[in-house]
Amino acid sequence: MSESTTHAAQPDLRADCSACFGLCCVALPFSRSSDFPVDKSAGTPCGNLREDFRCGIHQRLRGEGYNGCTVFDCFGAGQKVSQVVFQGVSWREEPESARVMYEVFPVVRQLHELLKYLAQALDLPAARLVHRDLRRAYERLDALTGDTPEVLLALDMDVLRGEVNPLLLRAGELARATVPGRRKNHRGADLMGARLRGANLRGASLRGALLVAADLSGSDLRDADLIGADMRDADLRGADLRGAVFLTQPQVNSARGDARTKLPQTLERPSHWADQGVPAPLPGDGDSAPPRRTGRAAGSRRRRSAGPPSSP
Repeated sequence: MSESTTHAAQPDLRADCSACFGLCCVALPFSRSSDFPVDKSAGTPCGNLREDFRCGIHQRLRGEGYNGCTVFDCFGAGQKVSQVVFQGVSWREEPESARVMYEVFPVVRQLHELLKYLAQALDLPAARLVHRDLRRAYERLDALTGDTPEVLLALDMDVLRGEVNPLLLRAGELARATVPGRRKNHRGADLMGARLRGANLRGASLRGALLVAADLSGSDLRDADLIGADMRDADLRGADLRGAVFLTQPQVNSARGDARTKLPQTLERPSHWADQGVPAPLPGDGDSAPPRRTGRAAGSRRRRSAGPPSSP
């Protein structure tokens, strides 16, 4: 695998709905909540799925109450399952393949998520010491994503994550070590609703941290390790996330930001951010007081997705 193919923004690791059989709209379940207006069981097509496998309300998902769809990313697993594993034959053309296809999709999605993180690690110059091992892990997982349904369904994802996690952790530590001064460690911390406005979190470890509804407006998150951090409804207005390690598009999509939020070049600014207001100017020199709870998140409940590859 050439160095250029490891870039985190490579096409194989980006969702291409035009080459997918609408698998996220069929295979995955969802429940009526603030993220979805209705209940849907696994294996049942969403009522908005068209005959061409595209979403009939894609441009107005948030307005229709489908916020959950706007923060989901298959990392390219949809087209891999549709075009490679099942060779371009859809579940509508061969209904007997549907059940297996629906079971394979979440497995390949997890593999592609790991590949995304490995690609990001390979893009870190500071992680050169582990690039060889990262590349080997990438090539192994990449080969698995195109294997047969039988092989894919027999995989032990916990074992695979356990093999990849130490490499990602080491890569993150090497990247953070380039930041001068003391680097904060909030790995796995419960910072739900914390007041971190203007905080100096440059090079901090926030791996697996709970940042739901946290106020991070105006904070310095450059070079921070954010792998697996739950950032739903976190306030990132005016925050600087350039160089953030292992930050993903779903994390950004689930948070709140504005035109002043600085993102890594590989990530896109969510369209719904344009509707969000601008916070008042930050006082002082940018360092915040110790984290404090806000009443907003006091009754919230943590909810994990199919999974960050690194647990606290």
